[in-house]
Amino acid sequence: MKKIVIMLTAAIVLVACGKKKEEKVLAENTKTVLSGTIKIDGSSTVFPITEAVAEEFRAVEPKVKVTVGISGTGGGFKKFSRGETNLSNASRPIKSKEKAACEANNINYLELEVAYDGLAVTINPANDWVDSFTVEELKKIWEPTAQGKIMKWNQIRPEWPNEEIHLFGPGTASGTYDYFSEAICGKKVGTRGDYTASEDDHVLVQGIAGDKYALGFFGLAYYAENKDKLSLIGVHNGTEVVKPSLETVKNGTYKPLSRPLFLYVNSTSVKSTEVVEFVNFYLDNAGELSKDVGYIPLPAEKYTVQKEKFKTFVESNK
Repeated sequence: MKKIVIMLTAAIVLVACGKKKEEKVLAENTKTVLSGTIKIDGSSTVFPITEAVAEEFRAVEPKVKVTVGISGTGGGFKKFSRGETNLSNASRPIKSKEKAACEANNINYLELEVAYDGLAVTINPANDWVDSFTVEELKKIWEPTAQGKIMKWNQIRPEWPNEEIHLFGPGTASGTYDYFSEAICGKKVGTRGDYTASEDDHVLVQGIAGDKYALGFFGLAYYAENKDKLSLIGVHNGTEVVKPSLETVKNGTYKPLSRPLFLYVNSTSVKSTEVVEFVNFYLDNAGELSKDVGYIPLPAEKYTVQKEKFKTFVESNK
């Protein structure tokens, strides 16, 4: 009798295990397979984070095509406002004229913070006279009235060489340009125009790395990628000279050249499951991946707030 009971128990266990296995296989087979295309464009500064997220997402959802362009924050918003992209990378908040363009095309959007960045002020490693700048000195070099007048290093400090300053920076469509010009030269002032401009930060890196008398600025991540070719210069914040780093950007001592970075989401795009999944994946992984590519993650609780904002946005645009 005991033997029969044992055999019956074993049979029940085998049936139960078999049923669980079948249920697991069924669940795996019925899992929604995502497909489609997600188009992203905008800031070259935010590009490394978004591309890192896209690369990880492609590994999880290989049938979703994610493309990431780098036409600058302004160029990205032009495409975004015409409905040509699902998401827009931005290294500054959207401007009034860009908001108006979105409204004209019935495009609603959500702004999400994804990381922090510090602007790197860099020189050629052969430059042995600059150890730091004050904000006033950077303004003297870059303000519009300096064009054609402030041309040599010794016009900044008399002990510096009687040699031309060769300037490199992002183009005027760049959010990095907008941020730097406002922080250093003043709101709606802009900068001088006689400098080598490019929306591609790698071009700026190459220019500074090849010229002893060069001076330029761009996002901190591009310095981190090329620190063997460049020298990073500290900026006096009014109290002390500070260089940008994970710690100084996060604690606010690297001022005025630290800022948040953004991802903008088109309301019509959240009707697509793949876009919703991608943005959630982005917010779940931006903290870790931003560190990997040289940026500063938001506090964990701030990512939670961004996820709640996005959830509400999705629900209101179904």
